[in-house]
Amino acid sequence: MENRKTILICDDEPALRELIRASLDDHYLFAEASDGLTALELAREVEPDVVVLDLMLPRLGGLEVLERLRADEQLRSVPVLVITAWNETREDVLAAGAADFASKPFDPDALRSAIERLLRAA
Repeated sequence: MENRKTILICDDEPALRELIRASLDDHYLFAEASDGLTALELAREVEPDVVVLDLMLPRLGGLEVLERLRADEQLRSVPVLVITAWNETREDVLAAGAADFASKPFDPDALRSAIERLLRAA
């Protein structure tokens, strides 16, 4: 029986999505989106346990994705870890409803710890 947690990775850079997957190894199931609209569609479809969300996304930016997740009854409680190169946005994304924040480039061990912490708290 499959009881692994699902992580939705939303980043437009395939290499970064691969690095995030590699950082979390095979303990999880993954869904991936390369733009904001696909991220929302996938979130509704797979109901992930955690969302890893970049802010700079095509079609719909990460902050808008976060706002829509928080407004969606089905998804509002899903923890979102925002990952971005924009350090000055930390307070903004936390105020918008993100559960945590990681700067690019990120430390793989720190990312894994943050995901595990979010899953325990959920």
